[in-house]
Amino acid sequence: MHNSERGPFSPNRTELSRLSRPAASSRHHKLSRQTRTELSRLSRPAASSRHHKLSRQTRSGNFRLFSVYNKTNFIFTVFHKKFTMKENVQLTLDEKYHLIARNLQEVLGEDKIKAILKERDVRIYWGTATTGKPHVAYFVPMSKIADFLRAGAEVTILFADLHAYLDNMKAPWDLLELRVQYYEHSIKSMLQSIDVPINKLKFVRGTHYQLSKEYTLDLSKEYTLDVYRLSSVITEHDAKKAGAEVVKQVEHPLLSGLLYPGLQALDEEYLKVDAQFGGVDQRKIFTFAEKYLPQLGYQKRAHLMNPMVPGLTGAKMSSSEDESKIDLLDSPSAVKKKLKKAFCEPGNIENNGLLSFTKHVIFQLLKNNDKFKISRSPENGGDVIYENFETLEKAFANEEVHPGDLKAAVEIHINKLLEPIRKKFEEPKMKELIAKAYPSPTKQNQAKTANADEISPSRLDIRIGKIIEVSRHPDADALYVEKIDLGEKEPRTIVSGLVNFVPIKEMENRMVVVLCNLKPAKMRGVESHGMVLCASVDDPKQVEPLIPPDSVKPGDKVIVENYEGTPDEILNPKKKVWEKLQVDLKTNSDLIAHWQGNMLMTKDCGPVKSKSLPGAPIK
Repeated sequence: MHNSERGPFSPNRTELSRLSRPAASSRHHKLSRQTRTELSRLSRPAASSRHHKLSRQTRSGNFRLFSVYNKTNFIFTVFHKKFTMKENVQLTLDEKYHLIARNLQEVLGEDKIKAILKERDVRIYWGTATTGKPHVAYFVPMSKIADFLRAGAEVTILFADLHAYLDNMKAPWDLLELRVQYYEHSIKSMLQSIDVPINKLKFVRGTHYQLSKEYTLDLSKEYTLDVYRLSSVITEHDAKKAGAEVVKQVEHPLLSGLLYPGLQALDEEYLKVDAQFGGVDQRKIFTFAEKYLPQLGYQKRAHLMNPMVPGLTGAKMSSSEDESKIDLLDSPSAVKKKLKKAFCEPGNIENNGLLSFTKHVIFQLLKNNDKFKISRSPENGGDVIYENFETLEKAFANEEVHPGDLKAAVEIHINKLLEPIRKKFEEPKMKELIAKAYPSPTKQNQAKTANADEISPSRLDIRIGKIIEVSRHPDADALYVEKIDLGEKEPRTIVSGLVNFVPIKEMENRMVVVLCNLKPAKMRGVESHGMVLCASVDDPKQVEPLIPPDSVKPGDKVIVENYEGTPDEILNPKKKVWEKLQVDLKTNSDLIAHWQGNMLMTKDCGPVKSKSLPGAPIK
């Protein structure tokens, strides 16, 4: 039969017959130029309403070609023996929305998104401030971005470099460009690690439209004018409230931190998106944008919120808290060590970072034939396979899965995700970039202490102590007299006003955090050689001694993150060094003690915390 008589598509039958059989060798099969041309033609919209037909032979064996035709599209899907490749798979509106919304904690504007999907694909952006190094929790938004792409969404990833600088200068201006480069390489490597085609994504740097003349001068002028317009309608209260969960909170905030939420709101307009995606910790910024953008004449966008994944310590995973996270470039041995220390109480499924990561990353990224396997010796029940997270979570809650076995399984999957990223950053250029973008703390601190002078917290001598003896003050009902082991030859005598807040039994053998270089002072006749640091609120009056991290020992040094240095031998009371620094010592919403957003921490064991008082001054 003539080609003209075989219909609009009839590839060489010999080729299709050959492809329908299992391969005899590892050599790739090749299609003829004619067949490739026909396939290419069929992938384009049809020129007429005539239905394309495939010959019966094309549907034989393990190689099948299906044609589906409507008035506007011709879609074909190729199935081969060991893999599936789908192009232009048409999803229903409900299927698209399910992919967009699944596993999110909250969606603001569901009706808006569905209305857009009736007309076209939705446009979504996710932004990340280029501050600390990305860590494994970034796989949570990455796996969600993969869902957006499967739903046909147009996705923009914003490297929010200007935001990083404005947020209490988390990224110094001279490091900004370098950190953007590091983030761009890291994010792209993560996406490639989970098989997300980055050619379907749009990457934008914030300063390209906020500041750059190269982008368009007119657009930069419009953006600047909108910043002024926005500042004329926003109250200081709303700006501070909006950034409460994401901007460093200090006693006397910089104006830049108050601008931050407004700039993030304007990003939605200047990126021309329908929805912004982020963690639920950004909810206040999202509702802020919904309130204020319409006041500038711009439309209200939808907002998609991921749950916050707890860190390895049980609190929020943070770039600045090393013990709470696994870095993208951590070695397998470092991953093992951190997972070994991770909080994972038997049967406890609340604030369990390992379970959360398993749910939002590992199970989301499992391939069709992959399963989550817990490997155990026969005497401990043998191996067990979990096909979905719900059954794993139930088994862990019922203590059918031991924390050690869960950690071992998660370790395998994390290393599998990180391996291609590690290889990428073994390149000499990448190593050089890391060294420049994140210089050693010593170099940073030298610059900081040179400029900070009297107000540098490196001047404080804060140590871990253990109360080895405690009694009531003989002449003051509200005071304890404690003997505290601080790793010195002899214990120190310290007087604390904690009688009304901590029972004496709870003071005995208690680990505490002590400021050691105050000038000794007599308190009702007893000389005190330091101060037990406490979180304190006035209404109602509550005082809690700060809690050192686990595994510390008397004498361990407590530093303020990014301000390590040599403390004063004795703080000069005339210069009021302690009084000036104490103003910005507080606990944050995660109960972690900090000074201007920089954690109080030991080098090896993690942050200092309060038991139950967030946002409390430390005295």
